[in-house]
Amino acid sequence: MPTKTKTIKNFVHARLYVKATFNNTLVNVTDDHGNSLVWSSSGNVGFKGSRKSTPFAATTAIEKALKKAQDLGIKKLSVYLKGPGLGRDAALRFLRSKRDFDVDMISDVTPVAHNGPRAPKQRKG
Repeated sequence: MPTKTKTIKNFVHARLYVKATFNNTLVNVTDDHGNSLVWSSSGNVGFKGSRKSTPFAATTAIEKALKKAQDLGIKKLSVYLKGPGLGRDAALRFLRSKRDFDVDMISDVTPVAHNGPRAPKQRKG
């Protein structure tokens, strides 16, 4: 059976999505079309339980994902932050300290509710 050769593609520009929830931080690096190239999370790095929601765990997850992305030849990043967790601030701090990537845009894509559900009925009595 012939062995399958792995093709390595070089990307110059990519998108970095950071979803910071109260329990975990998910990091995904995609190409310009949205195809996932590299991903990581606080749980994937080795943190369990309440330690997954710490800024240090988020920094470690981002560092792991960007190290893999650097192997693909990525030089420029567009950063999209989402969610209310502690990992979003840790992501910004890490990207400012890291000079390996040229960050051309940082955007907050957290969904904001405009109206909410219907108000409860008035109490009888």
